[in-house]
Amino acid sequence: MKKQFNRMKQLANQTVGRAEKTEVLSDDLLQIERRMELVRLVSHNAHKRLVTCLQGHIGTEAEKRHKKLPLTALSQAMQDGGSQLGEESLIGKMMDVCGEAESRLASELMQHEVQLERDILEPLNQLAEVDIPNILRQRKQLAKLVLDYDSARARWLQASKSIHFSTNYQATAAKVETLKDEMDEALNKVEMCKDQLSADMYNFSSKEGDYARYYVILVEAQADYHRRSLAALEGLLPTIQAQNDSWMEKPAYGTALEEHLKRSNREIALPLEACVMMLLETGMKEEGLFRIAAGASKLKKLKAALDCSTSQLEEFYSDPHAVAGALKSYLRELPEPLLTFSLYDEWTQASNVSDPDRRLQALWVACDGLPKNHKTNFRYLVKFLAKLAQDSEVNKMTPSNIAIVLGPNLLWSKTEGTLAEMAAATSVHVVAIIEPIIQHADWFFPDDVDFNVSGMFVAMTPEPDPGPFERRRPGSLVDGDTPRKDRYLSYPHSSPRPSPGLSIHARTLTRQESRGAAAVSALYVVADESITVKETPAGEQEQPMPLPSS
Repeated sequence: MKKQFNRMKQLANQTVGRAEKTEVLSDDLLQIERRMELVRLVSHNAHKRLVTCLQGHIGTEAEKRHKKLPLTALSQAMQDGGSQLGEESLIGKMMDVCGEAESRLASELMQHEVQLERDILEPLNQLAEVDIPNILRQRKQLAKLVLDYDSARARWLQASKSIHFSTNYQATAAKVETLKDEMDEALNKVEMCKDQLSADMYNFSSKEGDYARYYVILVEAQADYHRRSLAALEGLLPTIQAQNDSWMEKPAYGTALEEHLKRSNREIALPLEACVMMLLETGMKEEGLFRIAAGASKLKKLKAALDCSTSQLEEFYSDPHAVAGALKSYLRELPEPLLTFSLYDEWTQASNVSDPDRRLQALWVACDGLPKNHKTNFRYLVKFLAKLAQDSEVNKMTPSNIAIVLGPNLLWSKTEGTLAEMAAATSVHVVAIIEPIIQHADWFFPDDVDFNVSGMFVAMTPEPDPGPFERRRPGSLVDGDTPRKDRYLSYPHSSPRPSPGLSIHARTLTRQESRGAAAVSALYVVADESITVKETPAGEQEQPMPLPSS
């Protein structure tokens, strides 16, 4: 109690400047002391924030920590969902294999967090909560001992001054001697504490590089964790991708032609073949085919049905305009047009050739340069369009009109934007490209085409033409029936394409004259897919034109 009183008295005197304060630490040690307190604070904050980044519970066993991770719960939920959906569902298969991937990630995360706790969190906690506080406690103890020494020294000095005025010299001298012993003992304690504190503080300063290493280890551990996680994912991704790619039921609309044909193991794109087969049965006599827009809901339903490869298409046979719209949409939504971006310049240059014979030869060269699958599907489409044009007196769809409404869906520039811009930039070229190809389809593609190329479609038996108030029942895709080849072949082809220098006069075709002719069977003006029709004056007919020589 007396020591505490003396300390308080000495501290008060030092505070108001009535007593000297002994400073036992050097400037270096004082600087270390200030930095040490700051290091303790930032280490505590870093430890606290790093703990919040962990998903597992600190201090628990590895197995228990793994079970408590959110990734483990996600993995279990995905694998359970995959089991419930079964192997027949692509979602189920993907949930199962991706759930396994999440489980691997959870294992890597658990190992990562255990390493962080061992190599970083525990040393940081030791530094911030044990090592530095112990040194700071020694510093406080030294301050107390210094106060004791200053107090003892002040009392000894006071007693030494009063010895000359004391009446009892002998007693006063003994008191001075006692106070001197107390001062020496206090100084000895100060020196011992100072030496220990100095050693600890210098030791802390020398280990600052080791303490800084904790943060380097943190980043290295994170990098290693992410590398191991990436390796685990890359090891599983091929299996996941292979199972996803092996699934046949994928949308055809908006998918590249090559990818769709490879995935479905087809020669002709499903929307193209299905729409052609339906139109061959019920749409060839329909006026304004590909021109008149279908109901949006019906068109959307048909596209969705074709996307999922359903065989239940009976209801769409009665709406040929919806079928034609679905075919146009498929061509328009291809990432690359059927006539390809790479040949865009060749097509447009060929369309600009003024001489008809040379134009046909240039178009043939461009057509021959198409990739195999693009050429096969284009040939299939052209043969169908040529067959459609044979009934132009009824359906009003001449080669020129077909080229106007369908051509912009077959070729466009890669740099063009909206549909309106695309049509404005390419409509003239496209009509000059598509119209002669349809007109001379058997010259460009001499071989006959079996439109039911996949054998999926049931052919209709020929029936008499229906009356004005009835429509014959079309055939449809039927599950379980033995598919028969449909015999909707193109019209008889002419002699094989001659070598350059020979003339082609195997047969004649009608052609719209584009320069000021009064007899135009149907001129379609395309603007945002709306079309106006101008009828041919009564009593006038088109004049046949022979095929040009090549």
